[in-house]
Amino acid sequence: MVSLWENWRRGVGMSRRGPRFDTVGGPSTYAMELTKRHSELSLTKQGADTGSLQVNLSWRMRSSDLEGVGRRTGSSLRHPLRAFKPTVVQAHTQGVVNVDLDLACMYELVDGSKGVVQPLGNFTGDWNAPPYVKLTGDDRFGSPSGETLYVNLDHKDEIRRLLFFVYIYDGTPAFDRTHAVVTLIPSNGPHVEVGLDERAPQARSCAVMLMENVKGELRVRREVRYVYGFQAELDRLYGWGLQWGRAYKTQKV
Repeated sequence: MVSLWENWRRGVGMSRRGPRFDTVGGPSTYAMELTKRHSELSLTKQGADTGSLQVNLSWRMRSSDLEGVGRRTGSSLRHPLRAFKPTVVQAHTQGVVNVDLDLACMYELVDGSKGVVQPLGNFTGDWNAPPYVKLTGDDRFGSPSGETLYVNLDHKDEIRRLLFFVYIYDGTPAFDRTHAVVTLIPSNGPHVEVGLDERAPQARSCAVMLMENVKGELRVRREVRYVYGFQAELDRLYGWGLQWGRAYKTQKV
């Protein structure tokens, strides 16, 4: 068991060097937040470059965008206990949110093969074979679980770079209102979060994070670069060189 004295000494040592990253949550939900100031992280140095890496997109509307918030605040004088009741955010109701965010990944392997893993076109990838990236599910309503990509880091030596990006498939371009967060969840080490809450009017896509294999070291860099087009524009921005065509999602019953 770690003593309080040891914890205090560690805290002093970290404060002298200065924190490298902003942190979110308590000990059980410890996460590093990549920001403009601290935008890079080595998964290898964190001991998080093997096993399964989850990349999760979660999103919802901000509570301030809900209808009736003003009325509820005004009624707090008549019903003071309501002020202590949390606001219910129901991102799956059409009256609250009119946007469909998708999580996707462009990949480039060491052998030169390139492609994309995304809901559009049913390019869901593969876990045990190239590209070693697998998409599970397509969240169209902003549910708490969101969408998740799985990266098989046991094959990291075959991966050159991965670009994780988010695009608005349908609905109003409003990244700053969806309160979207992309989280890396390695099999070992803290979570790594990147928020997409900057104002980018009319932007429909955003390059979120770039993971690169640099001489055997896996590095992750915050990008958060918004574009007004879709995958083809992100492709040109990062020089991927893929051929893109129009695609649509199948209707769910």
